[in-house]
Amino acid sequence: MADSMTDPKRKKMPRPIAVADILANALRGKPLEKRLKEGRIWLIWDDTVGAQIAAKARPASFRSGVLTVMVASAPWMQQLTFLKSGIIEKLNARLGEELVQEIYLRAGKPEALHSTPPQPKKQPRSLSATERLQIAEQTANIDEPGLRSAFARLLARHLTETKPSGDE
Repeated sequence: MADSMTDPKRKKMPRPIAVADILANALRGKPLEKRLKEGRIWLIWDDTVGAQIAAKARPASFRSGVLTVMVASAPWMQQLTFLKSGIIEKLNARLGEELVQEIYLRAGKPEALHSTPPQPKKQPRSLSATERLQIAEQTANIDEPGLRSAFARLLARHLTETKPSGDE
């Protein structure tokens, strides 16, 4: 019997289907289908409004056709008031249907979609001779070597992440 992976008569598999397409097909006609479409607003916001506006205004919620947008300052709220209809038009064009009926502008700190990259952790300090001795004394009575080692590492980590005791 020929292996289906090496069978020359086997048809080539078409390109893989995107997960978004699988979800869209699975949810078609169901209430969650609309929620999935509404969620795309957050994904297309930056490209739709441009980097300058996206830095000062972010979608916060969406309910019954009303998109609530958090805006960084009063001058930006005033500016966006004049741009609302154009933004609604562009969003709906990108979404492929008239989901956004109105934009409600609200003062507040716009939350970035992507969090800032994590800052590298600062290097833990080295243990002093006294601290190493304390760890050895505190773990000496633990008979199981693996447990003793794990407990010693835990104590060492705790000490390296706190301020030195001052007696080095």
